[in-house]
Amino acid sequence: MTPLAAEANENLAQISNYLVYSSMAVYTLAFLAHIAEWIFGSRSKVGRTAAALTGNARAAEAPAVQVRGKGGTAVLDRPKVVTRSAAGTRDVPDGPGAAGGTEQGDLYGRIAVSLTALAFVIEAAGVVARATSVKRAPWGNMYEFSLTFSTVAVGAYLILLLLKKNVRWMGLILVTSVLLDLGIATTWLYTASDQLVPALHSYWLWIHVSTAIICGAVFYIGATGTLLYLFRDGYEARLERGVQPGRFATSVMERLPSAATLDKFSYRLNAAFFPLWTFTIIAGSIWAGDAWGRYWGWDPKEVWSFVTWVAYACYLHARATAGWKGRKAAYLALFAFACWIWNYYGVNILLNGKHSYAGV
Repeated sequence: MTPLAAEANENLAQISNYLVYSSMAVYTLAFLAHIAEWIFGSRSKVGRTAAALTGNARAAEAPAVQVRGKGGTAVLDRPKVVTRSAAGTRDVPDGPGAAGGTEQGDLYGRIAVSLTALAFVIEAAGVVARATSVKRAPWGNMYEFSLTFSTVAVGAYLILLLLKKNVRWMGLILVTSVLLDLGIATTWLYTASDQLVPALHSYWLWIHVSTAIICGAVFYIGATGTLLYLFRDGYEARLERGVQPGRFATSVMERLPSAATLDKFSYRLNAAFFPLWTFTIIAGSIWAGDAWGRYWGWDPKEVWSFVTWVAYACYLHARATAGWKGRKAAYLALFAFACWIWNYYGVNILLNGKHSYAGV
């Protein structure tokens, strides 16, 4: 590489760093806007949602049976059939969202989404600049992987919004976790631009690692929905028992989607991308065969990738089994994502193996 080319690559790396820090600043503004959305949304009449919850639950317990006359003969109408998505769920409406149905809260929510989209564009540009500076896929170490992971997670969130899905409730959690991810990446995981180790010089880097990042980002969104499902389900259960939660819990929980909606949302995401995670493991095995002459070697990364696959498979099977729907299946989903997180941070940093490319 000529000195001029090396200088150009170094400048691109510096531009990438500048863009990453700039995106963090915009994400911080989005975080504050989301906080304002929740604060102003709390001033709405959340009691209306509580009335709807209890009213719908009581109506579902005893559907009305009507008798009408027809030619002198009484005909009994069929009662309305109430369907539930999972065992133990309740037929309750979704909450009004973080804005609480207020105009001012909604305004701050729209500002937050706009700032999140701007930060996404800036961060994506930083990832592209990093890739250009090293002339390869920007996934050679944990710093680069973390940048791309948070970018894809935000991109998935924005795509769901464009598809008119009710997901703005997770904006605050997403932006907070992205700031945490970028803070860890720039503080402890930062690695200067460099070339790959010989084993990574393969087109499989684009295939295997990209699918791993996509799956991890979507699994994260699904895990967020699952965690909120557990809180919302507990809240609905307390209402059903006649227990009135505190004012803060009421204000937050009543603006979220119902437990049944959150459960269905998480399940659909995990089920849709589980086949892609299966492909990720298969692609990694093929790449291992090309790079090291064996498809499986009980390397820590390989083992925990398979453990994660088994955990998600158990969750999907549990969701299809009547006795394991609801909270039991949700615990399995969170355990599966915890395996993914350990496979990323724990295995890369604490364990030694052929996949030790943390760069820290």
